[in-house]
Amino acid sequence: MALAERVDRDANQALRARFDEVYGQYQRMRSGVDDLRAELAELRVTERSDDGQVTATVGARGELISVELAGEVYHDRDHHALSRKITMTVHRACARAATATQELVVAHLPAGSGSVEFLRTGDFGALFGRADAVLRREDERHG
Repeated sequence: MALAERVDRDANQALRARFDEVYGQYQRMRSGVDDLRAELAELRVTERSDDGQVTATVGARGELISVELAGEVYHDRDHHALSRKITMTVHRACARAATATQELVVAHLPAGSGSVEFLRTGDFGALFGRADAVLRREDERHG
C-alpha cells in the first residue's frame, strides 16, 4: 500500500471518528432539548404577597397563569393599593420564573459554554467569545 493511500485512510478514519463524536454530542443535546422543552412547559412559579392576600402563578416565560385574591382584600377599599400589591406579586413571580428558567436551560447546556455564561450574566462577549477564539485558532492554523 502506498504511503499516500495510508495517509488518506488514516485521515478518513480520524475524520469519521470526529464525525461520530460530534454526531453523538448532537444526539445527546437533541434529546436534552426535548427534555428541556417538556420541563419548561410544566414550570410553574407561585408567589404570594407579603400579607398573603394575593397569589400569582406564572409560567416559564413569565406568562400569567392565575391570580387569586383572598377574601380579606375586599375589606380594604384602597383599590390603588390592591393594584400595586397584585402588580408587585406578579413581578416577583416573573423574576423567580426567569431564574428557574435560566437554571433549567443552563443544566441542559455543555459546561463552560459561552451560552451558559451569557445566560448568567447577559454578556454578549461571553456568548461570542468562544466562537471568536475558535475562528482565531482556525485562522492561525491556515494562515
